[in-house]
Amino acid sequence: MFGGGLLLAVAVVLAALNLRPSITSVGAVLDEMRLTLGAPAAWASALTTLPGLCFAVAGLAAPALARRIGLNAAIGTALAVLTAGLVLRVVNGPLVVLGGTLVASAGIALANVLIPVVVKASFAARIGLMTGIYTAALQTGGALGSSVTPPVGDALGGWRFGLGGWAVLAAVALVVWIVATRTIPGRPKLSSGSVTRGRSLLRSPLAWIVTLFFGTQACFAYIMMGWLPQVLMDAGVTRTSAGFMMGLVSLVGLPVSLLVPPLAARRGGQSWWIVVLGAFGVIGITGLMLAPSAAPLLWSVLAGIGMSVFSLAITTIALRARTSEDTATLSGMAQGLGYLLAAAGPFAFGVLRDVTGGWTASFALLLVVVIGQMVFGWLAGRPRYV
Repeated sequence: MFGGGLLLAVAVVLAALNLRPSITSVGAVLDEMRLTLGAPAAWASALTTLPGLCFAVAGLAAPALARRIGLNAAIGTALAVLTAGLVLRVVNGPLVVLGGTLVASAGIALANVLIPVVVKASFAARIGLMTGIYTAALQTGGALGSSVTPPVGDALGGWRFGLGGWAVLAAVALVVWIVATRTIPGRPKLSSGSVTRGRSLLRSPLAWIVTLFFGTQACFAYIMMGWLPQVLMDAGVTRTSAGFMMGLVSLVGLPVSLLVPPLAARRGGQSWWIVVLGAFGVIGITGLMLAPSAAPLLWSVLAGIGMSVFSLAITTIALRARTSEDTATLSGMAQGLGYLLAAAGPFAFGVLRDVTGGWTASFALLLVVVIGQMVFGWLAGRPRYV
């Protein structure tokens, strides 16, 4: 079925399922966490900002780690770190929550950068299809994180159980990854030879365009994942419904992620796909800004379609590089520096809300971000190489 082996494909999907719940699960219980822990608003802003900052630092380090210990070992390490962080963040007070989030985000960052290299190296004949499956799994994990966490917490006795339960899924992914990378018949293990020291892309204008495209779409996504449930609850939506709608934001991108990357990868460029998806995001954001209570479900669905441009951001990284080595370098640059840019988004969004007392200024900032995403995406989608 896949050139990289069915078991490896399953391992990639399980790993992908774990790369969003750590983030999306927090938004649906954020106010409950603050109340229980007695944490201030600044703590909530820091909690939603930490993942992006950690993604930047750990993402830049991912290619070097893979060269040192091997690609399969690096991704296994990432899943182990994620599991440990998910457990740590529910065992104590506000600072431990922040520390555990930092650890979990480091694991996510490493896997974010390195799994596209696995797709490029092991599924070269089906990059578009495998990228679509990978991003669909990411979005499914994000949807489960926001929609399942509140009811699980209510059933088991609080937000700590709802958040901590995701460590089980991470541990399962780690076991399957270890088995998949050791027992694929007829295939060599992914090793340090899979990722060699690549050339610097810091002087490549196209690499910077891809980075800015990735950074702006990530900024859009992490603002929505961190703050949309609170926006909806402020508009009169119940906590359970807000969690469901946040889950829907992720799920609505599933068909887009499965269908668009294979289609876009077959064509010369991806620019029009990127702009059209961005337009859906602009409409959804405008609705949330001007009339959030009028049609919260519709605005959430439109924003979710807009956020599915992530699948094309990952596809673009693979298609703008000729080799696996350049893919690793471009992925590290785009995700490392891109998430550094994205990290400022949730914090600024929350600060503007605290300063102005409403969401209008925050959503105006988000509109600027998405328009920038469309511009950089148009340029990044042109068929050329770094």
